[in-house]
Amino acid sequence: MTIKLLYFASLRETLGISGEEVTLPDDVSNIAGLRIFLAARGDAWQVLIRSQNLRAAVNQKIAGSEAGISDGDEVAFFPPVTGG
Repeated sequence: MTIKLLYFASLRETLGISGEEVTLPDDVSNIAGLRIFLAARGDAWQVLIRSQNLRAAVNQKIAGSEAGISDGDEVAFFPPVTGG
C-alpha cells in the first residue's frame, strides 16, 4: 500500500522533510505500526516513537495509535498545538 505522509511544525524541522509518499510493507496497517516503521529509519526518525505527545491524523481526522490506514490515505504527524 502507498500512502502520503505530511510532517508539521517542529517535527518537519527535526526530520528535514515536509512530506513524502511511502510504500508500506503488508504488516503495517495502523498508526502505531507506521510510527515504528518510520522510526526504524534511525536517528531523527526516532522522535516518532519517543514523543508520546505526537498527534496523527488520517485523511484530516485526528486518529489514535490503533487507527487503521489504507492504500491512498493521507497521514499527517504533528506536535500538540497550543494557542492564545
